[in-house]
Amino acid sequence: MTAKTHFDRVSEALDRFRIEVPSWGFANTGTRFGKFVQSGAATTIEEKFSDAAQVNRLTGASPTVALHVLWDLPGGIADVSNIQNLEKQFGVRSGSVNPNLFQDQEYKFGSIANPSAEIRGRAIAHLLDSVEIGKALGSPDVSLWIADGSNYPGTQSIKKRIGWMEEALGITHAALGEGQRMLVEYKPFEPAFYHTDIADWGMALELARRAGPQAKVLVDTGHHLQGCNIEQIVTWLLHVGALGGFHFNDRKYSDDDLTLGSIDPYQLFRIFHEIHSAGEAATKGVAFMIDQSHNLKGKVEAMVQSVVTAQELYAKAALVDLDRLSELQDSCCLVEAEECFRDAFWQDVRPLVRAWREARGLPADPLTALRESGYVDRISRDRERKNAGAVASYA
Repeated sequence: MTAKTHFDRVSEALDRFRIEVPSWGFANTGTRFGKFVQSGAATTIEEKFSDAAQVNRLTGASPTVALHVLWDLPGGIADVSNIQNLEKQFGVRSGSVNPNLFQDQEYKFGSIANPSAEIRGRAIAHLLDSVEIGKALGSPDVSLWIADGSNYPGTQSIKKRIGWMEEALGITHAALGEGQRMLVEYKPFEPAFYHTDIADWGMALELARRAGPQAKVLVDTGHHLQGCNIEQIVTWLLHVGALGGFHFNDRKYSDDDLTLGSIDPYQLFRIFHEIHSAGEAATKGVAFMIDQSHNLKGKVEAMVQSVVTAQELYAKAALVDLDRLSELQDSCCLVEAEECFRDAFWQDVRPLVRAWREARGLPADPLTALRESGYVDRISRDRERKNAGAVASYA
Protein backbone atom coordinates (compact mmCIF):
# COMPACT_ATOMS: atom_id res chain seq x y z
CA MET A 1 0.00 0.00 0.00
CA THR A 2 1.28 3.46 -0.86
CA ALA A 3 1.39 6.47 1.45
CA LYS A 4 -1.54 7.94 -0.49
CA THR A 5 -3.56 4.81 0.14
CA HIS A 6 -2.63 4.97 3.80
CA PHE A 7 -3.89 8.54 4.05
CA ASP A 8 -7.10 7.64 2.23
CA ARG A 9 -7.74 4.71 4.56
CA VAL A 10 -7.02 6.76 7.66
CA SER A 11 -9.19 9.64 6.41
CA GLU A 12 -12.13 7.37 5.63
CA ALA A 13 -11.85 5.73 9.04
CA LEU A 14 -11.59 8.98 11.00
CA ASP A 15 -14.37 10.67 9.04
CA ARG A 16 -16.81 8.11 10.39
CA PHE A 17 -15.26 7.65 13.85
CA ARG A 18 -17.25 9.10 16.74
CA ILE A 19 -16.68 8.49 20.42
CA GLU A 20 -18.91 9.77 23.21
CA VAL A 21 -17.49 11.43 26.32
CA PRO A 22 -19.03 10.94 29.79
CA SER A 23 -20.26 13.91 31.80
CA TRP A 24 -18.89 12.35 35.00
CA GLY A 25 -15.39 12.24 33.51
CA PHE A 26 -15.18 16.02 33.96
CA ALA A 27 -16.26 16.01 37.62
CA ASN A 28 -14.40 15.22 40.83
CA THR A 29 -14.34 11.44 41.02
CA GLY A 30 -12.03 9.01 42.73
CA THR A 31 -11.59 5.62 44.30
CA ARG A 32 -13.36 3.88 47.15
CA PHE A 33 -10.68 5.35 49.41
CA GLY A 34 -11.36 8.96 48.50
CA LYS A 35 -10.63 11.47 45.78
CA PHE A 36 -8.21 14.27 45.05
CA VAL A 37 -10.16 17.44 44.31
CA GLN A 38 -9.14 19.42 41.23
CA SER A 39 -9.72 23.14 40.97
CA GLY A 40 -10.83 22.85 37.34
CA ALA A 41 -13.28 19.98 37.78
CA ALA A 42 -16.82 20.57 36.59
CA THR A 43 -19.29 21.23 39.40
CA THR A 44 -22.48 21.73 37.37
CA ILE A 45 -24.06 20.24 34.29
CA GLU A 46 -23.38 23.53 32.49
CA GLU A 47 -19.66 23.16 33.18
CA LYS A 48 -19.72 19.55 32.03
CA PHE A 49 -21.26 20.59 28.71
CA SER A 50 -18.67 23.35 28.37
CA ASP A 51 -15.82 20.86 28.87
CA ALA A 52 -17.37 18.34 26.49
CA ALA A 53 -17.73 21.03 23.83
CA GLN A 54 -14.06 21.90 24.23
CA VAL A 55 -13.05 18.27 23.64
CA ASN A 56 -15.19 18.10 20.51
CA ARG A 57 -13.86 21.39 19.17
CA LEU A 58 -10.30 20.13 19.46
CA THR A 59 -10.80 16.56 18.20
CA GLY A 60 -13.83 16.69 15.92
CA ALA A 61 -14.84 13.24 17.15
CA SER A 62 -17.07 13.71 20.20
CA PRO A 63 -20.33 15.50 19.38
CA THR A 64 -22.28 13.78 22.19
CA VAL A 65 -21.96 13.62 25.96
CA ALA A 66 -23.31 10.74 28.05
CA LEU A 67 -25.57 11.76 30.93
CA HIS A 68 -26.08 10.17 34.34
CA VAL A 69 -29.66 10.69 35.41
CA LEU A 70 -29.11 11.08 39.16
CA TRP A 71 -26.06 13.31 38.77
CA ASP A 72 -27.05 15.35 35.70
CA LEU A 73 -30.85 15.37 35.78
CA PRO A 74 -31.71 15.16 39.51
CA GLY A 75 -35.15 16.58 38.72
CA GLY A 76 -35.81 13.85 36.17
CA ILE A 77 -37.91 14.74 33.14
CA ALA A 78 -38.33 18.29 34.48
CA ASP A 79 -34.63 18.93 33.79
CA VAL A 80 -34.84 18.04 30.11
CA SER A 81 -35.51 21.62 28.98
CA ASN A 82 -32.33 22.77 30.73
CA ILE A 83 -30.31 20.08 28.97
CA GLN A 84 -31.80 21.09 25.62
CA ASN A 85 -30.80 24.70 26.23
CA LEU A 86 -27.25 23.56 27.02
CA GLU A 87 -27.14 21.57 23.79
CA LYS A 88 -27.93 24.74 21.85
CA GLN A 89 -25.51 26.83 23.87
CA PHE A 90 -22.48 24.55 23.58
CA GLY A 91 -23.10 22.73 20.30
CA VAL A 92 -22.88 19.18 21.66
CA ARG A 93 -25.82 16.81 21.99
CA SER A 94 -26.98 14.49 24.72
CA GLY A 95 -25.79 10.95 24.21
CA SER A 96 -26.61 7.81 26.14
CA VAL A 97 -28.82 8.11 29.21
CA ASN A 98 -27.45 6.22 32.21
CA PRO A 99 -29.82 5.33 35.05
CA ASN A 100 -28.39 5.13 38.57
CA LEU A 101 -29.34 1.95 40.38
CA PHE A 102 -26.36 1.62 42.70
CA GLN A 103 -26.11 4.72 44.88
CA ASP A 104 -29.27 5.07 46.94
CA GLN A 105 -29.34 3.42 50.37
CA GLU A 106 -32.39 1.36 49.45
CA TYR A 107 -30.26 -0.56 46.94
CA LYS A 108 -28.05 -2.10 49.63
CA PHE A 109 -29.36 -5.57 48.71
CA GLY A 110 -29.97 -4.84 45.05
CA SER A 111 -32.17 -2.80 42.75
CA ILE A 112 -34.06 -4.75 40.06
CA ALA A 113 -32.91 -8.00 41.76
CA ASN A 114 -33.76 -6.90 45.29
CA PRO A 115 -35.90 -9.38 47.28
CA SER A 116 -38.25 -6.49 48.11
CA ALA A 117 -40.96 -6.06 45.49
CA GLU A 118 -41.36 -2.46 46.62
CA ILE A 119 -37.72 -1.63 46.00
CA ARG A 120 -37.76 -3.46 42.66
CA GLY A 121 -40.75 -1.33 41.74
CA ARG A 122 -38.88 1.87 42.54
CA ALA A 123 -35.91 0.71 40.46
CA ILE A 124 -38.19 -0.09 37.52
CA ALA A 125 -39.85 3.32 37.86
CA HIS A 126 -36.39 4.93 37.61
CA LEU A 127 -35.63 2.90 34.50
CA LEU A 128 -38.91 3.99 32.93
CA ASP A 129 -38.19 7.63 33.81
CA SER A 130 -34.80 7.24 32.13
CA VAL A 131 -36.46 5.91 28.98
CA GLU A 132 -38.76 8.95 28.92
CA ILE A 133 -35.79 11.28 29.40
CA GLY A 134 -34.09 9.60 26.45
CA LYS A 135 -37.19 10.05 24.29
CA ALA A 136 -37.44 13.73 25.19
CA LEU A 137 -33.76 14.34 24.42
CA GLY A 138 -33.71 12.24 21.27
CA SER A 139 -31.03 10.03 22.83
CA PRO A 140 -31.00 6.59 21.22
CA ASP A 141 -29.48 4.55 24.05
CA VAL A 142 -30.39 3.82 27.65
CA SER A 143 -27.29 2.20 29.15
CA LEU A 144 -27.84 -0.10 32.11
CA TRP A 145 -25.17 -1.16 34.56
CA ILE A 146 -26.79 -3.29 37.23
CA ALA A 147 -24.51 -3.46 40.28
CA ASP A 148 -26.70 -6.04 42.03
CA GLY A 149 -25.20 -9.14 43.62
CA SER A 150 -24.26 -10.67 46.95
CA ASN A 151 -21.15 -11.09 49.08
CA TYR A 152 -21.72 -14.44 50.80
CA PRO A 153 -22.88 -17.90 49.65
CA GLY A 154 -26.40 -18.83 50.60
CA THR A 155 -27.49 -15.30 51.44
CA GLN A 156 -29.49 -14.74 48.23
CA SER A 157 -31.39 -16.88 45.74
CA ILE A 158 -29.53 -16.54 42.45
CA LYS A 159 -32.44 -18.25 40.68
CA LYS A 160 -35.09 -15.84 41.97
CA ARG A 161 -32.92 -12.85 41.13
CA ILE A 162 -32.63 -13.99 37.51
CA GLY A 163 -36.40 -13.98 37.24
CA TRP A 164 -36.71 -10.54 38.82
CA MET A 165 -34.16 -9.12 36.39
CA GLU A 166 -35.95 -10.63 33.42
CA GLU A 167 -39.19 -9.05 34.56
CA ALA A 168 -37.65 -5.60 35.08
CA LEU A 169 -35.76 -5.54 31.79
CA GLY A 170 -38.83 -6.78 29.93
CA ILE A 171 -40.91 -3.92 31.34
CA THR A 172 -38.20 -1.43 30.45
CA HIS A 173 -37.85 -2.78 26.92
CA ALA A 174 -41.61 -2.53 26.37
CA ALA A 175 -41.43 1.20 27.14
CA LEU A 176 -38.71 1.95 24.56
CA GLY A 177 -39.64 4.23 21.72
CA GLU A 178 -38.91 3.68 18.05
CA GLY A 179 -35.18 3.98 17.49
CA GLN A 180 -34.35 3.60 21.17
CA ARG A 181 -32.14 0.81 22.49
CA MET A 182 -31.51 -0.71 25.89
CA LEU A 183 -27.84 -1.59 26.40
CA VAL A 184 -27.13 -4.22 29.05
CA GLU A 185 -23.68 -4.03 30.65
CA TYR A 186 -21.92 -6.76 32.63
CA LYS A 187 -19.17 -6.94 35.24
CA PRO A 188 -17.67 -9.99 36.98
CA PHE A 189 -17.36 -8.44 40.45
CA GLU A 190 -17.44 -5.18 42.43
CA PRO A 191 -19.31 -3.96 44.34
CA ALA A 192 -20.51 -7.54 44.86
CA PHE A 193 -17.77 -10.08 45.60
CA TYR A 194 -19.47 -13.49 45.76
CA HIS A 195 -21.88 -13.28 42.86
CA THR A 196 -22.83 -10.46 40.51
CA ASP A 197 -26.24 -10.80 38.89
CA ILE A 198 -24.97 -9.85 35.40
CA ALA A 199 -21.41 -11.12 35.59
CA ASP A 200 -20.43 -11.79 31.98
CA TRP A 201 -21.39 -11.30 28.35
CA GLY A 202 -23.37 -14.54 28.20
CA MET A 203 -25.69 -13.45 30.99
CA ALA A 204 -26.06 -10.00 29.44
CA LEU A 205 -26.76 -11.52 26.02
CA GLU A 206 -29.45 -13.85 27.31
CA LEU A 207 -31.14 -11.10 29.32
CA ALA A 208 -31.07 -8.84 26.26
CA ARG A 209 -32.54 -11.58 24.05
CA ARG A 210 -35.34 -12.26 26.47
CA ALA A 211 -36.10 -8.56 26.86
CA GLY A 212 -36.58 -7.97 23.12
CA PRO A 213 -34.99 -6.94 19.81
CA GLN A 214 -34.11 -3.41 20.92
CA ALA A 215 -31.88 -4.74 23.70
CA LYS A 216 -28.16 -5.19 23.02
CA VAL A 217 -25.01 -5.91 25.02
CA LEU A 218 -22.65 -3.18 26.20
CA VAL A 219 -18.97 -4.13 26.55
CA ASP A 220 -16.94 -2.21 29.13
CA THR A 221 -13.28 -3.03 28.48
CA GLY A 222 -12.48 -2.82 32.20
CA HIS A 223 -15.25 -5.26 33.20
CA HIS A 224 -13.44 -8.52 32.56
CA LEU A 225 -11.30 -10.97 34.47
CA GLN A 226 -7.55 -10.88 33.94
CA GLY A 227 -6.45 -12.35 30.62
CA CYS A 228 -9.94 -12.37 29.10
CA ASN A 229 -9.97 -12.24 25.29
CA ILE A 230 -12.24 -9.23 24.84
CA GLU A 231 -11.91 -9.11 21.05
CA GLN A 232 -13.27 -12.66 20.86
CA ILE A 233 -16.32 -11.56 22.86
CA VAL A 234 -16.73 -8.60 20.50
CA THR A 235 -16.55 -10.88 17.47
CA TRP A 236 -19.18 -13.24 18.86
CA LEU A 237 -21.54 -10.39 19.71
CA LEU A 238 -21.10 -8.98 16.21
CA HIS A 239 -21.73 -12.44 14.76
CA VAL A 240 -25.09 -12.76 16.53
CA GLY A 241 -26.05 -9.11 15.97
CA ALA A 242 -26.07 -8.26 19.66
CA LEU A 243 -23.23 -5.76 20.11
CA GLY A 244 -24.71 -2.45 21.18
CA GLY A 245 -21.63 -0.50 22.12
CA PHE A 246 -18.53 -0.03 24.25
CA HIS A 247 -17.42 1.74 27.38
CA PHE A 248 -13.71 2.25 26.73
CA ASN A 249 -11.09 2.57 29.45
CA ASP A 250 -7.93 0.73 30.43
CA ARG A 251 -6.79 -1.23 33.43
CA LYS A 252 -3.83 -3.01 34.95
CA TYR A 253 -5.59 -5.13 37.55
CA SER A 254 -9.36 -4.72 37.70
CA ASP A 255 -11.91 -2.02 36.84
CA ASP A 256 -9.25 0.68 37.18
CA ASP A 257 -10.93 3.18 34.81
CA LEU A 258 -7.56 4.39 33.52
CA THR A 259 -7.33 6.36 30.29
CA LEU A 260 -7.80 4.13 27.27
CA GLY A 261 -4.63 2.84 25.67
CA SER A 262 -2.49 3.82 28.66
CA ILE A 263 -1.73 0.23 29.71
CA ASP A 264 -2.48 -2.03 26.73
CA PRO A 265 -2.96 -0.14 23.46
CA TYR A 266 -2.54 -3.40 21.53
CA GLN A 267 -5.75 -4.71 23.07
CA LEU A 268 -7.77 -1.75 21.82
CA PHE A 269 -6.12 -2.10 18.41
CA ARG A 270 -7.23 -5.76 18.31
CA ILE A 271 -10.79 -4.78 19.21
CA PHE A 272 -10.85 -2.08 16.52
CA HIS A 273 -9.50 -4.61 14.02
CA GLU A 274 -12.52 -6.83 14.63
CA ILE A 275 -14.77 -3.81 14.10
CA HIS A 276 -13.07 -2.96 10.80
CA SER A 277 -13.01 -6.54 9.55
CA ALA A 278 -16.71 -7.08 10.33
CA GLY A 279 -17.66 -4.34 7.85
CA GLU A 280 -19.93 -1.32 8.09
CA ALA A 281 -23.15 -3.30 7.76
CA ALA A 282 -22.37 -5.48 10.80
CA THR A 283 -21.15 -2.58 12.94
CA LYS A 284 -23.79 0.01 12.07
CA GLY A 285 -25.15 1.49 15.28
CA VAL A 286 -22.36 0.18 17.52
CA ALA A 287 -21.72 3.02 19.95
CA PHE A 288 -18.22 4.02 21.07
CA MET A 289 -18.21 5.64 24.50
CA ILE A 290 -15.54 6.54 27.06
CA ASP A 291 -16.13 5.61 30.70
CA GLN A 292 -13.21 6.74 32.84
CA SER A 293 -12.44 8.24 36.23
CA HIS A 294 -9.69 10.85 36.11
CA ASN A 295 -8.59 10.90 39.73
CA LEU A 296 -5.06 12.18 39.09
CA LYS A 297 -4.89 13.47 35.51
CA GLY A 298 -6.48 16.79 34.62
CA LYS A 299 -10.07 16.23 33.58
CA VAL A 300 -10.20 17.95 30.19
CA GLU A 301 -6.60 17.05 29.33
CA ALA A 302 -7.25 13.36 30.05
CA MET A 303 -10.39 13.37 27.93
CA VAL A 304 -8.67 15.00 24.97
CA GLN A 305 -5.77 12.56 25.33
CA SER A 306 -8.22 9.64 25.38
CA VAL A 307 -10.08 10.72 22.25
CA VAL A 308 -6.80 11.34 20.41
CA THR A 309 -5.51 7.90 21.44
CA ALA A 310 -8.72 6.27 20.27
CA GLN A 311 -8.46 8.04 16.92
CA GLU A 312 -4.86 6.90 16.46
CA LEU A 313 -5.58 3.28 17.34
CA TYR A 314 -8.67 3.23 15.13
CA ALA A 315 -6.55 4.62 12.30
CA LYS A 316 -3.88 1.95 12.87
CA ALA A 317 -6.50 -0.79 12.69
CA ALA A 318 -7.75 0.66 9.41
CA LEU A 319 -4.32 -0.01 7.88
CA VAL A 320 -4.44 -3.78 8.29
CA ASP A 321 -4.33 -5.33 4.81
CA LEU A 322 -7.44 -7.45 5.28
CA ASP A 323 -7.20 -9.28 1.95
CA ARG A 324 -3.57 -10.24 2.48
CA LEU A 325 -4.26 -11.20 6.10
CA SER A 326 -7.12 -13.45 5.05
CA GLU A 327 -4.93 -15.25 2.53
CA LEU A 328 -2.21 -15.84 5.09
CA GLN A 329 -4.69 -17.03 7.70
CA ASP A 330 -6.31 -19.49 5.29
CA SER A 331 -2.83 -20.80 4.36
CA CYS A 332 -1.91 -21.13 8.06
CA CYS A 333 1.17 -18.96 7.52
CA LEU A 334 1.41 -18.11 11.16
CA VAL A 335 4.42 -15.83 11.36
CA GLU A 336 3.59 -14.05 8.12
CA ALA A 337 -0.03 -13.51 9.23
CA GLU A 338 1.02 -12.16 12.61
CA GLU A 339 3.54 -9.81 11.01
CA CYS A 340 0.93 -8.58 8.52
CA PHE A 341 -1.33 -7.83 11.50
CA ARG A 342 1.36 -6.27 13.67
CA ASP A 343 2.75 -4.18 10.84
CA ALA A 344 -0.29 -1.93 11.06
CA PHE A 345 0.01 -1.64 14.82
CA TRP A 346 3.68 -0.62 14.68
CA GLN A 347 3.10 2.10 12.11
CA ASP A 348 3.31 5.68 13.36
CA VAL A 349 0.00 7.09 12.14
CA ARG A 350 0.38 10.42 13.93
CA PRO A 351 1.58 12.32 10.82
CA LEU A 352 -1.40 10.95 8.87
CA VAL A 353 -3.82 11.86 11.65
CA ARG A 354 -2.34 15.36 11.88
CA ALA A 355 -2.77 15.78 8.12
CA TRP A 356 -6.38 14.61 8.40
CA ARG A 357 -7.05 17.16 11.15
CA GLU A 358 -5.52 20.03 9.21
CA ALA A 359 -7.53 19.10 6.11
CA ARG A 360 -10.71 19.41 8.17
CA GLY A 361 -9.86 22.64 9.95
CA LEU A 362 -9.00 21.01 13.27
CA PRO A 363 -5.93 21.68 15.42
CA ALA A 364 -3.06 19.47 14.27
CA ASP A 365 -2.16 18.73 17.91
CA PRO A 366 -5.25 18.88 20.16
CA LEU A 367 -3.35 18.68 23.46
CA THR A 368 -1.02 21.51 22.48
CA ALA A 369 -3.98 23.55 21.26
CA LEU A 370 -5.73 22.95 24.59
CA ARG A 371 -2.72 24.21 26.54
CA GLU A 372 -2.28 27.25 24.32
CA SER A 373 -5.97 28.16 24.49
CA GLY A 374 -5.78 28.86 28.22
CA TYR A 375 -9.08 27.04 28.73
CA VAL A 376 -7.87 24.84 31.60
CA ASP A 377 -6.26 27.77 33.40
CA ARG A 378 -9.43 29.79 33.01
CA ILE A 379 -11.82 27.15 34.33
CA SER A 380 -9.43 26.37 37.19
CA ARG A 381 -9.62 30.00 38.32
CA ASP A 382 -13.36 30.20 37.82
CA ARG A 383 -14.18 26.93 39.60
CA GLU A 384 -11.52 26.89 42.31
CA ARG A 385 -13.70 28.25 45.09
CA LYS A 386 -16.55 25.82 44.37
CA ASN A 387 -14.20 22.86 44.26
CA ALA A 388 -12.45 23.87 47.47
CA GLY A 389 -15.53 22.78 49.40
CA ALA A 390 -15.82 19.38 47.73
CA VAL A 391 -15.75 16.29 49.92
CA ALA A 392 -12.51 14.36 49.44
CA SER A 393 -12.48 11.83 52.28
CA TYR A 394 -13.65 8.22 52.11
CA ALA A 395 -15.29 8.07 55.52
